Amino acid sequence: MFIPIDMNTYPRREHFNYYADFIKCRYSMTYNIDITKLLFAVRQYNIKFYPTFIYICTKAINQNQEFRMTYNKHGELGYWDKINPSYTVFHDDDKTFSDIWTDYNDNFSLFLKAANTDMENGKKFHGIKAKDNQPPNFFPISCVPWLSFTNLSIVPMNNNGMLFPIITIGKYFAENGKILLPFAISVAHEAADGYHTCKLINDIQNLADNYEKWLNL
Repeated sequence: MFIPIDMNTYPRREHFNYYADFIKCRYSMTYNIDITKLLFAVRQYNIKFYPTFIYICTKAINQNQEFRMTYNKHGELGYWDKINPSYTVFHDDDKTFSDIWTDYNDNFSLFLKAANTDMENGKKFHGIKAKDNQPPNFFPISCVPWLSFTNLSIVPMNNNGMLFPIITIGKYFAENGKILLPFAISVAHEAADGYHTCKLINDIQNLADNYEKWLNL
């Protein structure tokens, strides 16, 4: 459901208008998420890491209104009450990828089951879109598992009022006894400042550290 924002009471009204009208920009942050505990749980339960981390990111975004903001078809600013992940699957045969999406469910086991099904089906179809009827309440997330990048920046050439975050994860690696995952996020400055993005990243880290609170297999 789309929920309009009352600009008369919106605390970031001046900041939003400043970045929407005068300095139109997105910014990127790259951070290494500590997945040591999470990866242990993934291996213990014999589940896939990729959909598990997609769940964590989606859960965190659904806890932070700034990253669910959008415009409706009438140009009215608001936010979704729930947002779903749109993510990529890789085709080994021709080295291309396809976008698919999964309806978010806060129940991890139900989400994981749906995501695994979507991923298996998505691998059967080539082309940029492998699943139809993508809802408007989504954010994109993808993985480049071939490189442990230190920085990644995505700047859309035509913004068109796009307020959702864009997340990319890389190849995890070992360092000082920890397993770290390169995590990059592109953020619309109208919607979120550095504080909000840091809070989102910290929320993702907290979910990775405390998997026992949501991993219900």
